[in-house]
Amino acid sequence: MNKELLQLLRDVAFAVLPISLVVCGLQFALLHMPGEVFVRFLLGALFVGGGLFLFLFGVNTGLLPMGEMIGAELPNRGSVVFLLFMSFVLGVTITVAEPNVLVLARQIGATSNGLVPRGMLILAVALSVGVCVAGAVLRIVVGVPIAKVLMGGYALILALSFVTPPEFLPVAYDAGGVTTGPVTVPFIIALGLGTAGVLQGRSALADGFGLVGLTVMGPVIGVMTLGMIYG
Repeated sequence: MNKELLQLLRDVAFAVLPISLVVCGLQFALLHMPGEVFVRFLLGALFVGGGLFLFLFGVNTGLLPMGEMIGAELPNRGSVVFLLFMSFVLGVTITVAEPNVLVLARQIGATSNGLVPRGMLILAVALSVGVCVAGAVLRIVVGVPIAKVLMGGYALILALSFVTPPEFLPVAYDAGGVTTGPVTVPFIIALGLGTAGVLQGRSALADGFGLVGLTVMGPVIGVMTLGMIYG
């Protein structure tokens, strides 16, 4: 077994074992849950560990290299419009496939008794992420400092917080969090690194990162806007 797989196994162990040990300690010290429930928890932890290992292996071997290749190839097409359009399309599609977004939409749909359609919430979050990914790539191309973009974005979020219906405000901030999931983050980071790596005068370290931070703002603004429409 090579070093990469061993490191991956260690990462999965550090991710799953601590919470499993804490729950086991609580089970024997305080909770005393039925044996069937506790066995289901142990099996679930085992399946989570195995699934996480397979997922991370797939990300490292397929998703990250593909994202970097796409990010490096799109600027070579010579059209900024095409680069931004494809960045928008990729942002939308990977958000629709993000499990965290689907979970949030299902929970909100059940809690609100159908007030906010599940598909409408997913669409609002996905379009917002697509716009922010395209904007983040444009920032790399133009060379705008990320601090200015972040200040402008969060100033807009702060302003919208005063006019968004109260029941949509916490949903909006959670929507920003769920987009930083295991599908979206690796691909967006790889896209930014690939784009910054082929542009002259751009640093992969200074310009390639920050896309996730910029992308998080989009769903917050999008859901706030959706709340004002439904509110």
